[in-house]
Amino acid sequence: MKKLFLMLSLAAGTLFAVAQDGQSATPAPDPNAPDVKWESTTIDYGTVTKGDEGAATRVFKFTNTGKTPLILSSCRGSCGCTVPTCPTEPILPGKGGEIKVHYDINRVGPFTKTVTVTSNAKNPNETLKITGNVNDPAAGTAPAAPAGGH
Repeated sequence: MKKLFLMLSLAAGTLFAVAQDGQSATPAPDPNAPDVKWESTTIDYGTVTKGDEGAATRVFKFTNTGKTPLILSSCRGSCGCTVPTCPTEPILPGKGGEIKVHYDINRVGPFTKTVTVTSNAKNPNETLKITGNVNDPAAGTAPAAPAGGH
């Protein structure tokens, strides 16, 4: 009976030690990581006219306020009607950049969409938001309900 108790105690101790070691494997945040300062995280298109391609593209501006180069690994729109374009070159400390966002201005009605930006910054996932309303003068006014999951 003593041997069984000893073996169970050793097994439990080993499992406890392995579990504790797995928790310490999480790396500490890098204090020198890039840091992004956004001019604004929301763009309001206001009311635009259907088909007005000049009003379809807006820009999110930012600055790397960190100590190392900022690398944007991806920019994704919440749907196919929202197409972001991210810089592909690293943004050096103290320098700025911009993300262009093109919304499909042929979709009539109010809209709220997001752009998810993934990078090597201290906050690696940022969510930017665009809102607005597309009017169709040929149809009178835009519908009152949001333009759902486009």
